[in-house]
Amino acid sequence: MKLSFLGAARQVTGSMYLLELEDDYRILIDCGSDMERSGPREAGSNGQATPVVTHPGLFPFEASSINLVLLTHAHMDHSGNLPNLFREGYEGQILCTEPTFALANVLLKDAASLNQKRINELNVSKKQRVKDRQVQMQKDLYLDLQVRETMENVVPIGFNRKFRVTDNVDVTFMPAGHLLGAAHILINVTENGERKSICFSGDIGRKNYPLLVDPSTVPPVDYLVCESTYGNRLHENTMSPEDALADIIQQACIDIPGRLIIPSFSVGRTQALLYTLNRLYTERGFPPIKVFSDSPMGYESTKVYMQHIKMLNGEAREFYKENESLFDFENFQFLESSKASKAVSNYGEPCIIISSSGMVQGGRVEYHVAENISNPYATILIIGYCAEGTLGWRLMNGQSTLTIKGKEHQVLANVKKIDVFSGHGDRNDLINFVQMQSPETLRSIFLVHGEYESMESFKITLAEEGYPQVIIPKKGESFEL
Repeated sequence: MKLSFLGAARQVTGSMYLLELEDDYRILIDCGSDMERSGPREAGSNGQATPVVTHPGLFPFEASSINLVLLTHAHMDHSGNLPNLFREGYEGQILCTEPTFALANVLLKDAASLNQKRINELNVSKKQRVKDRQVQMQKDLYLDLQVRETMENVVPIGFNRKFRVTDNVDVTFMPAGHLLGAAHILINVTENGERKSICFSGDIGRKNYPLLVDPSTVPPVDYLVCESTYGNRLHENTMSPEDALADIIQQACIDIPGRLIIPSFSVGRTQALLYTLNRLYTERGFPPIKVFSDSPMGYESTKVYMQHIKMLNGEAREFYKENESLFDFENFQFLESSKASKAVSNYGEPCIIISSSGMVQGGRVEYHVAENISNPYATILIIGYCAEGTLGWRLMNGQSTLTIKGKEHQVLANVKKIDVFSGHGDRNDLINFVQMQSPETLRSIFLVHGEYESMESFKITLAEEGYPQVIIPKKGESFEL
């Protein structure tokens, strides 16, 4: 069989891997949006590699040639191109867990809505070049019709249940932590009487993360495709999420009568925050400071979590049993309309505002940051990764002024950062994941989903741990397994 790396190779986003069997059966693992659009860095890979011929469409293959898609989890850098795959001619099924199906539906519908909005904005222009761009965008951007077609072809699969795809192939989804429904995917293939196994890590979660189960143990495999987002670093904060957030709230809203702005991704991160706040108010007797969650997609995602309580960790299930709620508590309010969102700026008491996006790039959070960035009694708390050049990144790097929607603002608010809510395992978690495999029997480790520097560092670390068989593929490389 042949494995091709078509995305998230020497970069973080755009996960997409193609497994081609000798009988020409083709399995696509993930089909994510590439949010970086950067070409692969020049450096050699280990092993025998051949370039993939690029198809002049959206994908480096004919979409109709794919027989099956496997989806590790719902985040857009893993699922965001699925509607385009169907639009290009794919006619098969998507296998994923039930929560991944539900969360991907929320995310892809939101993306389609934004695509339609972009097209409509161009449609009102009378300029011909803008009209031409509008026509091109209609060809490039998927809309709600393609999302519905995608969702109609999803087949939910339970965790830890071997699912036979063909007479020679079976797949198993194992809990990966990271996000509700996220999975490591184990594929067993029998060719010419020989059985080979390969595991795709997806995104590896952390132990004891709010709401989520710990990553599961992966049985011995021949090949491991491992993410490396935190391959060269450890999480900075060693406190529990409750302790870390309690300290920030004490400083921002209790010691001084201020407001706390928390940019947060709507799917996964927002639910962890709300659950942690609920525990602080319920178990630690925190003053009932008003909490606003300002994200329609966060609201829809939270409903998905409530529908899958049985798939959360034991601590969360026990909390729900005792309190009959995970996310709803005194003085908490979801803001549904943009009018309600803007009205919060007139709220005069200490409060906490949770809004997307986590990188402070787009979404309603830009408005909240703009309204509070020059307020010395306000605190902006960054709780996750911010790509270079985003507003969140510029805040963390101490810029004294920021331009938001064309208006320059002086940065007088307090800017703080914690990483206890990061859903990615750090270097030690990644090492533990790899060490489930015997260095004597594991044939190859392929590092993906990380910045190149992180991959190189993690490769050295793994060699020191007794795993010299590490390959860092370039985008478009293929390997015979």
